[in-house]
Amino acid sequence: MKQPDRPQKGGAVNDSELQAKPRTPRAVVSSESEQLERIRTCVFPDAGSGSVDVAHQMARLIRERGDAGRTTVLGLATGSSPIRVYEELCRLHREEGLSFARVVTFNLDEYYPMDPDELQSYVRFMHEHLFDHIDIRPENIHIPDGRLDRADVYDYCQDYERLIAEAGGIDLQLLGIGRTGHIGFNEPGSTRESRTRMVTLDRLTRMDAAADFFGESNVPRRAITMGVGTIMEARELILLAWGEAKAAVVQKAVEGPVTESITASFLQSHPDVSFVLDSAAASELTRFRRPWLVTQCEWSNRMTRRAVVWLSHSLGKPILKLTDADYSEHGAGDLVTEQGPAYTINIRVFNELQHTISGWPGGKPHADDSNRPERALPFPKKALVLVPEPAGDVIGMGGTIRRLVEQGHEVHVAYLTSGGKLVSDPEARRFVDFILGIGGLMGDANEALRGFASQARRDLDGKRPGVVDSTAVRRIKGLIRQGEARAAIRLCGVDDANIDFLELPFYDTGRSRNNPLSAEDIDPLIALLETIQPQQVFVPGDLQNPGSTRRMSFEAIENAMKSLACRKASWLNDCWFWVYPEGWREWDLDEIDMAVPVSPDELDRKSEAIYQHQSQKSPTPSGARGSGEFWQRAEAVNRALAERYDRCGLAEYEGIEVFRRWKPFE
Repeated sequence: MKQPDRPQKGGAVNDSELQAKPRTPRAVVSSESEQLERIRTCVFPDAGSGSVDVAHQMARLIRERGDAGRTTVLGLATGSSPIRVYEELCRLHREEGLSFARVVTFNLDEYYPMDPDELQSYVRFMHEHLFDHIDIRPENIHIPDGRLDRADVYDYCQDYERLIAEAGGIDLQLLGIGRTGHIGFNEPGSTRESRTRMVTLDRLTRMDAAADFFGESNVPRRAITMGVGTIMEARELILLAWGEAKAAVVQKAVEGPVTESITASFLQSHPDVSFVLDSAAASELTRFRRPWLVTQCEWSNRMTRRAVVWLSHSLGKPILKLTDADYSEHGAGDLVTEQGPAYTINIRVFNELQHTISGWPGGKPHADDSNRPERALPFPKKALVLVPEPAGDVIGMGGTIRRLVEQGHEVHVAYLTSGGKLVSDPEARRFVDFILGIGGLMGDANEALRGFASQARRDLDGKRPGVVDSTAVRRIKGLIRQGEARAAIRLCGVDDANIDFLELPFYDTGRSRNNPLSAEDIDPLIALLETIQPQQVFVPGDLQNPGSTRRMSFEAIENAMKSLACRKASWLNDCWFWVYPEGWREWDLDEIDMAVPVSPDELDRKSEAIYQHQSQKSPTPSGARGSGEFWQRAEAVNRALAERYDRCGLAEYEGIEVFRRWKPFE
């Protein structure tokens, strides 16, 4: 797994006539709905199917060029996005004889400084996920060297560029996209002409990498990366993006102006580039978010609501004041033609939005529930809140949980993982010192406790930044999160007897990356659901990248539901499922089926509950309550949702928590 001091030239170079072949831009727009897209986009139902398709494209290129006696030069990316692609390439090699003997690779980037044997090294990543499982020649592998002396970096980068040129240039470059819009580590401000070089990482990029390094403070501040100009010289580019977290930046890169603030937007001028997306990552593109602006669309109730709310917000007018001219002059004239006049549409949508608002999230007993989002009966209900990591429950629906308890429902909360990966080493050391102090007070009676804490302290003292936690340290960090979760959910009124910590094994790896789901993850969920047999289940709804804790938790819940359906569990017939936004994305009003108003006092109590998660805050020198970010961001999201309803002309509230109805068996 060692890297040479300088990247080595390997394999036969491409034919000179191939380098000189003129590039003819391909048509990007293949349908009316894609007319605003300046980059070709390929949208798949999920990341798995998209990844397999890309792997097969790469395999065809390798085979075609191999059959012609030519070398294939691949540019490769790291991170969570290409992992499934590499898995499929390994399968094709193992089961279908795909050979990489005539493949030369150049990786996009590497952290600096970084030893190749470190857990976070891209050298290690590439070997674990691809190179150790195929027949590629070691001399044909090129990855930027994170061990260099600072004075040698410039010359090394020049050599890297030279080696790419001597290999004949890159035939196909695989890319991901960061939330800052970066490709490689070309952060905002990188120019179109930039070449391989050392860069300083954006804070948002470092925050996103914090889990991999067990804390933001351990993330390197620099990296070596191919430049935008280097990337643009590849003959073909494929950018992968999965999950809701990438949707906004994908839309900017594909439909927005070319700008140095979104370096992926430079790809608009490449003659052969594709963005391969799952449906979540594509969700902000105009053809999905606002299709009436680019083509004829089917005016379902939800689509109509989306268009009306958009028009209301765009014009700054309450829904009931919108006119036929407003619709016609702003791209929604077809809606008036099909369902008009405007007044009729306005009244219907206004009422639909009004009916989503309910102060009774468990249903109001002895009341007409025909226009309410939840059933009046049964009452009281048993409600189960499933939480991927502690804090997600109170951030997403802390006010609603308290409302359910106060209205007499039996509320259970189950945390699927410990969340300990997000606890910093200094925070763990503080608790270890506390445990040792308690052990000292109790004398010899608690020698085992002191021994455990002493081992954890030794492990922490001898730990290098970014290294895997020992079992003792992992246990300490998990207990910290459990204690915070109990303190927070108690403030919402939930009894201790109704709190469960499942600690699903996919999460407890000792590494930043999770293990694949197994029956050991699904069975505890099934057992919990069968034991409680709830009438309401609340599940997290913000799906991030494949392999993320939220995404895997949702998949585990889905698998448990399917298993229970196969067993024909009778209690499922009387159970409704609600999705809550565990993350920070603000849902559009057309996505909302239940909106629970939160009063000023309730919002303050919710903030107090979130504030119990002290290990998740980044204190400022003031040390005051306002120094943490989580409670502030949660308040801002709840207030923004309330403002959206208010701008439509509905009642004004301090804050609103929102939910979508999920029907897993339809």
